[in-house]
Amino acid sequence: MTERTSWREMREEILGRPGAGAAYEAARIRFELGETVRLRREALGMTQAQLAAEAGMQQPAVARFEAGGTMPTIVVLERLAIALRMRLTVDMEPLERAS
Repeated sequence: MTERTSWREMREEILGRPGAGAAYEAARIRFELGETVRLRREALGMTQAQLAAEAGMQQPAVARFEAGGTMPTIVVLERLAIALRMRLTVDMEPLERAS
């Protein structure tokens, strides 16, 4: 086993493994979606239980989602958006433009 000198090197090695890039991207998406929902919920002064009731979900499901623990369906995202008084938009862009 080789010695690594930085997290960056370790991360690059891990992401170089087959399938790791897709898993990393999925985790990033889950995290960003969860953070967006949590920030909006907090801005509206809602509890997780209130959001769950408005979206037809259970509070633990909202908690898992906000923590990035689940990849939601479009239907769930629509319900959350409505409950949060938001409009859901889905976009795709070429990888060369993605950051």
